[in-house]
Amino acid sequence: MRKLEMPMSPAPSPRLRDWLIFLAVPFFFSSNVIFGRGISGEVSPFTTAFLRWSLSTLFVLPFILGDWRACVTFIRKKTMLWFVLGALGMAVCGGVVYWGLTKTSAANGTLIYTTSSLFIIIFQRIFQARPIRRLELIGMLIAFAGVAEIVLKGDISQLWALNFNIGDLAILSGAIAFAIYSLLLRDPAARDLASLSLFGTIAFSGALVLAPLAGMELFNGGLLPSTPTAWAKIGGIILFASIAAFYCFTHTVRVFGPVTAGITLYMMPPVSIVMAVLFLGETFEPYHAVGIILVTGGVVLATAPLGKIR
Repeated sequence: MRKLEMPMSPAPSPRLRDWLIFLAVPFFFSSNVIFGRGISGEVSPFTTAFLRWSLSTLFVLPFILGDWRACVTFIRKKTMLWFVLGALGMAVCGGVVYWGLTKTSAANGTLIYTTSSLFIIIFQRIFQARPIRRLELIGMLIAFAGVAEIVLKGDISQLWALNFNIGDLAILSGAIAFAIYSLLLRDPAARDLASLSLFGTIAFSGALVLAPLAGMELFNGGLLPSTPTAWAKIGGIILFASIAAFYCFTHTVRVFGPVTAGITLYMMPPVSIVMAVLFLGETFEPYHAVGIILVTGGVVLATAPLGKIR
């Protein structure tokens, strides 16, 4: 099999600002838990995803227009890449995952989706001959153990009680899609666009893919936001879990590479816990502390070889 090769210009050496953006990724992605709590009962999954990405495109439209020549060139020369990025990052990781969460538990979804980081390592090894560093693998396994500690509430016996179904396959497809999306973001053509204009261009592609699916959903009795609370949740998802999260993630991929960027997925459950305690009044349990320690230690190990902060 021919290896997938994507020549890259030298990535900038990480600075303090880059590390701060790296740390911001799980906070913004985890805001989806806060703003999206209960949204599945008020808005249909593919409709939610379509609103998320179409309205996100409108929000960043000034940045797209300011960089319109680069955006048009990217779409014209890399039409398939543009379409695939939108389909994977926005349609599969959006609508399909939202639908999967209506069929399975949050515990199953969290455990399965965090495997995306492992898929990134595997795919880079297969297609780009990237060596797998021992500390990186050990760190990611420790971090995954921390995620499991949190999701299983410190009781390993709950692992045998998890029931897997078609919803879990949907979440797994989302994990694989996000891994491929992360790798494709490193394409040199994508690096020619500013981060926000690249995000808006891909969000537009995702909205186009999701439009017929959302239309079919609504035709069959799907739900639209009908209350100020539902629209507020959609707005939070757009501003924080979409625009801010994907901007920071794209920047992290460009500076650190997809493997290190993917590690931020492991940080989401601990961050979600802290945010739920602060904003939703949930109780902090001992197993939360154990999980956070494992995840933090694993992430530190996995990212240790990365260069010095300047």
